[in-house]
Amino acid sequence: MSTLMISTLAFIAGIKDKFTAEKGATATEYSLLVGLIALVIVAGVGLFGKNLNTFFSSLATTVGGW
Repeated sequence: MSTLMISTLAFIAGIKDKFTAEKGATATEYSLLVGLIALVIVAGVGLFGKNLNTFFSSLATTVGGW
């Protein structure tokens, strides 16, 4: 084999290793991102739900007074 072919094969093997090594890291990053987004949604719904409950309670009191 020529040195060019050996260098090319080593380069291709290195590229393959790089792509396979980052798939696990990418999946981990995505799972952390999804978990963080879920926590933000839960917190937002909790806060919005309390405010919405207060609004409808005061609306019901107002309508009940009519």
